[in-house]
Parts: sequence; structure tokens; C-alpha cells
Amino acid sequence: MTIRKYVIAVIASLPIAVTLMAAEAPLVSIKTQDDFFNNISKHCGKSYLGKVTVDNDAGNSFANKKLIMHVRRCTDSELQVPFHVDDDASRTWIITKTGSGLSLKHDHRQKDGSNDESTMYGGHTDDAGWAEMQSFPADQYSKELFVNQGIPQSVGNTWQMYIYPEKFTYRLIRQGREFRVDFDLMKPISTPVTPWGYE
Repeated sequence: MTIRKYVIAVIASLPIAVTLMAAEAPLVSIKTQDDFFNNISKHCGKSYLGKVTVDNDAGNSFANKKLIMHVRRCTDSELQVPFHVDDDASRTWIITKTGSGLSLKHDHRQKDGSNDESTMYGGHTDDAGWAEMQSFPADQYSKELFVNQGIPQSVGNTWQMYIYPEKFTYRLIRQGREFRVDFDLMKPISTPVTPWGYE
């Protein structure tokens, strides 16, 4: 092979080599977000009872219902946390490392396992946050979903999660709206049923 042909062959292979290197590269992460993720992961396999501590919506659909979070499945890049409301096992929070932060999605299913018409809405971190707290402002997919469903007020949603040794908090805020559930991490409870759509 001539030198010219060798150089051409090497240059032609570069994109493939670079692609392979990129595919094997670990996700870029920020320590506070890794610590937050790991703080939740420590509870993998456990379930906890929660209660609504703030809700300024008069039509609170969670009032007087049994609320359970279950840190059900944990990998190095994703956490699946079903949120049960009495016998309703339709909701699962999915926290994912994206390489540019953390994503929170709300996976909503019908009882037969099919997707709810309102599903996979959520947001993505836009700052480092803290090991104990991360905020997820609504992403573009969610904003378009909310407008199409006739609830444009939800475009301003920000979801927040707090994790402390004794308490986990799920919080929704937007202008004029706040909803918060606190879970007691000091008292694990029995595992609830499998969330709808999961095995």
C-alpha cells in the first residue's frame, strides 16, 4: 500500500473510531447530581409511606388516600420509583442521568399497561442543584403536551425532589400552585403491587 493510500485509509476510518470511543465514554456528570442520584439509590428495593403536606388546590384528589413510593429498580443511569395512590398503580417517576444533568419523567399507564394519553411529561435540570435537592423545569415535550391537552397553566411547572436521611419529598410548583408529598424514610413498609405496565 502506498503512503497516500494508507493516509486516505486512516482518515476514512477516523469517524468510526471516534464514534466507537464516544460510545464507550462514560456520561459526563456533576458531583451534586451524582450524590443526589446515589442518595435515592441507597433505598433501592424499599417502600415508604407518604402524606400530603402542602396542597393549595381545593379539589385535592390525593386527600385521605394511602400514598406509597417504592424505589423499585436502580441501574447506574436510571431510577424507577412507582408512586402508588391507594390501589392506583399508574404512576412511575423515572430519574435518568443524561450526560448533561438529570431528567425526571412521569410514566403514566392504564391498568392494561398501555400508555395514558398524558405520560412521560417532566423536565430536566438546568443547574447543579444540591446532593439533597434537584429541580426539573418542564421540558418542551411537556409544554406542548400541556397546551394540546388544554392545561396551559402547567407549562410553568417545576418539579422538585428532596432527599434527606429521614425524609423524601416530591414537590410541584408553578405560579399560584404548590403540591408536596413527604415520605418517611425511617419506616420502610411492605412492597406494593407491581406498577401497571411493568413486570
